[in-house]
Amino acid sequence: MPGLEENGSRLTAPDADPQGDPFLRARFVVPARPVTFLWRERLVRHLDQALRTPLTMVNGAAGEGKTLLVADWAARCEGPVAWLTIDAAGQGPGMFWAYVLQALRACGMSLPVEIGCPTDASRVPPTLLARLAAELCARDRPVTVVLDEYDRVIDPEIAEQLEFVLHHAGDGVRLILVSRTEPLLPLHRYRAAGDLTEIRAAELAFTCEEAAELLALHGLRLSANATRGLVERTRGWAAGLRLCALAARESPDPETYLKEFEADRTTVADFLLAEVLRRQPPETQDVLLRVSVLDRFCPELVNALTERTGAGPILAGLCRDNAFVEHLGQGWYRLHPLFGEILRAHLRVRSPGLEPELHRRAALWLRGSGSLADTLGHGAAAGDWDFTAGALVDDLAIGRLFTGLRSDELTELFSRMGPEARSPATDLVRAARELSRRDLDRGQTHLRRAEQSLSAELGLTAVELGLMRDPREPGEQGPARGHDGLAAEGALTAAEWSPAGEAPGLVAARLSCALLEALAARLTGAPGRAELAAAAAETLRDQVPADLLDRHPELTALLLAHLGSARLWAGRFDDASAALSRVAGSSAGASTALAREDSLGRLALIDYLNGWPSSAERKARAALTETERYGLPQPSGSGMGRLVLAAVAVDRDELGRAQALLDEAVRSHPALRDPVMEAGRAITTARLHLARGDTRAALAAAERAVPAAVVSPWAEGQTALVVAAAHLAAGRPEAAVEVLGALPGEQAACAVGAARAQLAAGRPGAAADLLDGVRAAGRVGPAVTVRATLVRAQAAAEAGDTSGSRRLVAQALREARREGLRRPFLEAGPWIRPFLGTPSPQGAAADWFTPGAPPSDGQPPPVVEELSGRERDVLRRLALMMSTEEIAADLYVSVNTVKTHLKSAYRKLAVNRRNDAVRRARELNLL
Repeated sequence: MPGLEENGSRLTAPDADPQGDPFLRARFVVPARPVTFLWRERLVRHLDQALRTPLTMVNGAAGEGKTLLVADWAARCEGPVAWLTIDAAGQGPGMFWAYVLQALRACGMSLPVEIGCPTDASRVPPTLLARLAAELCARDRPVTVVLDEYDRVIDPEIAEQLEFVLHHAGDGVRLILVSRTEPLLPLHRYRAAGDLTEIRAAELAFTCEEAAELLALHGLRLSANATRGLVERTRGWAAGLRLCALAARESPDPETYLKEFEADRTTVADFLLAEVLRRQPPETQDVLLRVSVLDRFCPELVNALTERTGAGPILAGLCRDNAFVEHLGQGWYRLHPLFGEILRAHLRVRSPGLEPELHRRAALWLRGSGSLADTLGHGAAAGDWDFTAGALVDDLAIGRLFTGLRSDELTELFSRMGPEARSPATDLVRAARELSRRDLDRGQTHLRRAEQSLSAELGLTAVELGLMRDPREPGEQGPARGHDGLAAEGALTAAEWSPAGEAPGLVAARLSCALLEALAARLTGAPGRAELAAAAAETLRDQVPADLLDRHPELTALLLAHLGSARLWAGRFDDASAALSRVAGSSAGASTALAREDSLGRLALIDYLNGWPSSAERKARAALTETERYGLPQPSGSGMGRLVLAAVAVDRDELGRAQALLDEAVRSHPALRDPVMEAGRAITTARLHLARGDTRAALAAAERAVPAAVVSPWAEGQTALVVAAAHLAAGRPEAAVEVLGALPGEQAACAVGAARAQLAAGRPGAAADLLDGVRAAGRVGPAVTVRATLVRAQAAAEAGDTSGSRRLVAQALREARREGLRRPFLEAGPWIRPFLGTPSPQGAAADWFTPGAPPSDGQPPPVVEELSGRERDVLRRLALMMSTEEIAADLYVSVNTVKTHLKSAYRKLAVNRRNDAVRRARELNLL
């Protein structure tokens, strides 16, 4: 035939494709951009590199904005651009190259007739490709060829031919592939040679700033928080943002709509179901629907859900094809969040009732893989509470309900557990939840039920189980501690605690029982019961794998903290310090932060009660930093650190600061509001009232009952000191003598208080005897010895020994100066004023103490602890009148993070409002 070569190519420019049909000219047209199209400079700059590399790939999922990005760039490009949109039908090599040649002609490029044109849709002559490559190579100025929707090219022969032309065309062509999938080209070679420009899904995703501009083009102006939330939900997916914006425009409250819309009932769902799900083969569709119940997944987990094998290649293919499946590394994947929402809704319609079963299968697989958090989530979603509670208990993770970054999440998760779930594990979880809220009646009821169930399973009586209430209480202070600080006299032997062949799950349940028993004992002020629980735990620990205990250091830390606090209540300070010091010195981490804070606070209280305020202050400050360091949910601390700082502030006559710290201490973790805390708060409040001269309020606060199984000697003694001081202030020395004389045991501070009362009652000899006993006892701190020295000074003054009294007052001032103690001098009475007003030879009072003028009351209270760098950053922006949202955006953090920093800064500055915080920071030269 005329015009044909022997190899089957046409020499004249054709008007029709190889099948004789007219060319579809719309496929050569650069797509128009909608009026709401957003020009993104960062992407355009990157795309400009296409003019410097032979190959450019713009790769992303459906609706990522690939085509519009390249179309906008092509429309602005100065050189010739040949655009071809690939058609899914008839993609034989001959048809493909016929359209490529026509696209080149359509952009104005003149091709010699010698190149020819395919006449067979299924093949193309090699000479045609060679002539085309030679023609392109000879060009002075390269032509840009854009192949849109290149993912529709699935014939490897076409890919090989394209690579041949690209390689031999040299600098005469710039090829841009717009594709949802990885093209069948040797990309690694181009990448290694620096001849490849790549723009992928992560770069195509809209930033928050770009999303705000896009929404504005749609007539929507949202807050920064709302925009950020939408970007997080869509992961910056262009089509999702546009479709959401179009739907929100029809709502009277766009911001609320975008926050609450159900993805499965929008055009977003229609788009994804049509463009992604229904394009997959049935087996792949089934995989996508089933994995929609998972936050992340791996091939083995997917196989467990489908009860088939071969998930690995399917997941790899979905990821490679940009089917909204993202590879996280290490063989794990996740779905795009919007796609996941839509698939879950579709799953419920297509397979009603399957979702709980999928969650159950996932929970079983995850439990075997050691992923506890995911196991619990899927077990709860399946409604299998016996399994879920059992997983928590068997993993020795019941302490996570009290401490750690996820304690609130766990509490919320198990709040959905109904009363129909009945097993030792569910009762233990219920007991932990109630005790964490300090509901002792309900908590102990559930705990008893769990213990009875375990006793029945083991064939033991409740007493043999070893976790029932200590029969020696109330009244006895508890058995002596063992060598390791946990064991108690009379504890059951290891054989009694662990019958032969006991299942590991039962050991974990009993160890969890011991922890909750120790907590209940602490909250009820029952030290003997706490010792018994600790002994049980110590014996059971030997039967638990070491790696399991290592994964949950909070179990041991909480047990020791509960034991230490119970011993502290009993007045066994050395034994309490031994247990609490082990916790305070344990390895740092979020899971043990609460226990460390609690223990440091109680160690500070022991120092304070022994009369060492500076040491108590250092430990209390250290306690404050523990929970804040890890951003734990509030209220997260025991409040004991602040309580001790308040008590020290009273001794230093910093009454405003003391009140602020007391107010802060109220916001403590409910599970740690034990008798130690309640008595400490009552006594410190009473002493603050007394310092302000309100004896009636002081007596009311001091005499407030603190329920406990046994009486605490130090709490009784400190209360008696406040009551006695009130009597002395009211001129009733005999009543003060009677109150302090009724105290059992020997407490140095009480002995000094009794000596002061005896002196006021006119019995200096009895006072001297009491003070000699304090001197002989030793190991008491300056808060006690300063007061003792002042009682001796008063006795000397009343005996007419003025020089001796002045010497003793000067001695007390020197000792008090190191600790900043002012209250002992202000409480001493009128006799001391002449000695304070007259400078001593040593000048002890001249530069730090002025009688009658407390140095800090009425002045801004000092900072409780140093502000962190990030808290200072927030304060600086607060001073610039920036909103919380503006600060978050400026620091690239969330609004909740800014609020957390603000709360912490407010507490440290002892303020409650923004303006006060700025003013206070300026006063302290922090800004």
